Amino acid sequence: MQVDSPVEETIDEGLYSRQLYVLGKDAMLKMASSNVLIIGLKGLGIEIAKNVALAGVKSLSIYDPTPVSLTDLSAQFFLTESDIGKSRAEASLAKLSELNSYVPISIVSELTPESVSSFQVVVTTETPLEKQLEINELTHSKGIRYINADIKGLVGQLFVDFGDQFTVYDPNGEEPHIGIVSDIEKDGTVTMLDDTRHGLEDGDYVKFSEIQGISKLNDGTPHKIKVLGPYAYQLLDFDPSWGTYVKGGIYTQVKMPTQVSFQDLATQLKAPEFVYSDFAKMERPPQFHLGFQALHEFEKLHGGLPKPHSEADAAEVVSLVKQLSSKYPEILSEGDVDEALIKELAYGSRGELPAMVAFYGGLVAQEVLKACSGKFGPVKQWLYFDSLESLPEDEKYARTEESCKPINSRYDNQIAVFGLEFQRKIANLKVFLVGSGAIGCEMLKNWAMMGLGSGPEGKIYLTDNDSIEKSNLNRQFLFRPKDVGKNKSEVSSQAVTVMNPDLKGKIEPKVDKVGPDTEDIFDNKFWENLDFVTNALDNVEARSYVDRRCVFFKKPLLESGTLGTKGNTQVVIPNLTESYSSSQDPPEKSIPLCTLRSFPNKIDHTIAWAKSLFQGYFSDAPENVNLYLSQPNFVESTLKQSGDVKGILESISAYLTTDRPYTFDDCIKWSRRKFEDTFNHDIQQLLYNFPKDAKTSSGAPFWSGPKRAPDPLVFDINNEDHFHYIVAGANLLAYVYGLKGDQGEPDKSHYEAVLSSISLEPFKPLSDVKIQANDSDPDPNAGAVLDQGAIEKLAASLPTASSLAGYRLNAVEFEKDDDTNHHIEFITAASNCRALNYHIETADRSKTKFIAGKIIPAIATTTASVTGLVCLELYKVVDHKTDIEKYKNGFINLALPFFGFSEPIQSPTDQYNNKKFDRIWDRFDVYGNITLEELLKHFKEKEGLEITMLSHGVSLLYGSFHPPSKVKARLPLKLTDLIESVSKKPVPEHEKTLIFEICCDDEQGEDVEVPYICVHLVK
Repeated sequence: MQVDSPVEETIDEGLYSRQLYVLGKDAMLKMASSNVLIIGLKGLGIEIAKNVALAGVKSLSIYDPTPVSLTDLSAQFFLTESDIGKSRAEASLAKLSELNSYVPISIVSELTPESVSSFQVVVTTETPLEKQLEINELTHSKGIRYINADIKGLVGQLFVDFGDQFTVYDPNGEEPHIGIVSDIEKDGTVTMLDDTRHGLEDGDYVKFSEIQGISKLNDGTPHKIKVLGPYAYQLLDFDPSWGTYVKGGIYTQVKMPTQVSFQDLATQLKAPEFVYSDFAKMERPPQFHLGFQALHEFEKLHGGLPKPHSEADAAEVVSLVKQLSSKYPEILSEGDVDEALIKELAYGSRGELPAMVAFYGGLVAQEVLKACSGKFGPVKQWLYFDSLESLPEDEKYARTEESCKPINSRYDNQIAVFGLEFQRKIANLKVFLVGSGAIGCEMLKNWAMMGLGSGPEGKIYLTDNDSIEKSNLNRQFLFRPKDVGKNKSEVSSQAVTVMNPDLKGKIEPKVDKVGPDTEDIFDNKFWENLDFVTNALDNVEARSYVDRRCVFFKKPLLESGTLGTKGNTQVVIPNLTESYSSSQDPPEKSIPLCTLRSFPNKIDHTIAWAKSLFQGYFSDAPENVNLYLSQPNFVESTLKQSGDVKGILESISAYLTTDRPYTFDDCIKWSRRKFEDTFNHDIQQLLYNFPKDAKTSSGAPFWSGPKRAPDPLVFDINNEDHFHYIVAGANLLAYVYGLKGDQGEPDKSHYEAVLSSISLEPFKPLSDVKIQANDSDPDPNAGAVLDQGAIEKLAASLPTASSLAGYRLNAVEFEKDDDTNHHIEFITAASNCRALNYHIETADRSKTKFIAGKIIPAIATTTASVTGLVCLELYKVVDHKTDIEKYKNGFINLALPFFGFSEPIQSPTDQYNNKKFDRIWDRFDVYGNITLEELLKHFKEKEGLEITMLSHGVSLLYGSFHPPSKVKARLPLKLTDLIESVSKKPVPEHEKTLIFEICCDDEQGEDVEVPYICVHLVK
């Protein structure tokens, strides 16, 4: 079925900005013309509906006339006890409608061929197999996309049928590879520059531009390639008659639409095609495929699913699976039926767990978006996933029919899987959630449904120092438009308390940033009181700090993150796994300064340059002026610096004298002069130093390879980029000086009038300007000797600070999400003007904001799935599992789709004097504020170690090489007094533990690696 052409081509970028960077505008517009129906509104159905509504489709319809029961509250977060007896659809409608004002949500009263046929996508959950077959027969015949999903305890099922012909426009969502051509041979072999990999695969397509000698390649036609190596590929359709390559050229990968064919459900039941979710469990999908069919048959025979942990019911399900295996031996032979696995499926089949709901809800919602847009590769066609290793193994949580039976509580569906004692343990946990943004909101919702922290001894500590912004609403689903500006931690804690009133008084929200500065708030007592910690952070620095705290206090840490459709999870277990900080991502590749200053060749370079220009004009220069006016010794201290002293003093002089505006018209004139200097004169100077016909020392053209010969710009007010540069620059300078800028849209005629009165100096080349030609060359200006007399003369010429008493400039702090502040406008215009200088394709504001703001692309579907995986690990942490193979670190990419799981890396060990220790988790614990002498004696007698050096922070407290008099003076000192004596700083009053690093010799007199010392001041 062809999706209707979009009628509305505007997208609220303030709301959808992070998602736009994942899906792109074309996909979003296709989604905005798609009508989606979701059938079944228990936990899984509402999770899918929530994610689809947040993503933004034309309309969402729901169907579920089943009356709400108490057990529905186990995972259906929009239901409350007051809804019991109402239909699930009616009870869910109002709260679902609050999520996104752009998505109308309605209830379908009856499922008829006519009503179902009006949708582009139909999703069924909690639906009998016969009904699935009936609906799918209709949808497949009409080309309607169909998805079915189901969860039975810790096992999930997904089936996807997008019809006989489904077009995928972009299989992975990655940015197209772009590179510079070095050569094209007669057989169509294209080679790259020496150190540049093309990143392409066999069967990819590329198009070219700026090729000299083979003009036909510049016509935009995509060419299929065969990869010959990391630096070369061959054009399969190349014809030597097209010409001979001379020089130049840019290649760009082209995403070609592909057709994918799906079979209907009836066919796929007999001959399933699996996507494997865990390569360590590749034998399980056929087992579960027949197991789910057996459960449908059991339900039809008995009017319900097997009773929790019923041996008799489980045995019957096994028998039904064996019957199916004899019917479909090509799927699974009867002798290969894993009875233990099928029994576990049956035991927990009545369970609906928030963790599984979240994982599958995100996964299925992403498939809905693929169905609407053709963006990303769909699941083809079955995906089974289980986390049976999450089941408790501790005998005190033994699962029996008695311990797993319903107790008429909202947690019955979780009790059905884990048993009552395990549920009580979850309720009495004390946990710390760091961050309540996208992952934090989802985590809190899952915890609320699980009842985590709701018991007499339970507690959830939550902190986030951020406030709610409009762009958060698209994926941080606990927040509503009325909450913008409020504290995230407080709003999110209130929201989940409504979802589960058992949490009333059990969540303690804070607005303090977790770090060294708040160790008096999050002190030893706080950390020691916790059962485990969960990170929901968006930066490595904060993650690393929390990780260090967890290692010190030996607390399990659940870590996760997302990047578009990609997500990762990590579990950190004391004395078992390595910690978060044990491995690090490679550093972000930086742009060489030479490229940035003079030789950009792609838009990323010009955006980085433009952001630096913004920082210099509107932040650094005003801050230097303020420092000059407020610090009496600023000039003297600046003269001692090794940086751009001349530039700093010149900018202060200019901002206080020649460049100082007194009216907004002065700001417009300043902006126009900067345009001329930057995009005309500086380019002419570069071409004066390196003319277009310049040669290198080897005789090769200078302007070749990555170097693109620029052309100076001639200002044209009718060029959008030229005009926006003037407007943004003028308004930003006005802000710096406290002047009134444009009110609303700029008056172009006024700008024209002001600009017509400007007298611009003609370009005059400077012969003493030195420009670095290559990244590998030394900077010719680095060793330049400053004319100290000229510098001091310049400093003396500055207006006296006393004459400007009280005068201050407003330094601009970069803010990417406010479209009225001219920040992104300036950077976009400046970047594009420089791109025009160098004949680089320009970028719109959205792309510029993404790169300049270093925005992390985000979508609710990935967040939901990742938090589901984290909560599956949470069950294992609660059970105190000691087998590292039971834990799973995960990586998913919903775009492909790809799922990868591995056991965590074991923490490394070492030894001294034949004593083994864990290099990450172990330490020497010493109790009491003992003397240095007592400490040395303790280690000599108890550990057989002679301490040769002892340090605290940056202070060396003891060294065996110290003069005897110094050692003698320090030996009687208490450790706190010793620290104060050496560092000249007292130990903070809130500090209850002291960390000492030591160097030691073992019993053989050999230097050995040993843990650090932790001295507990209070026993």
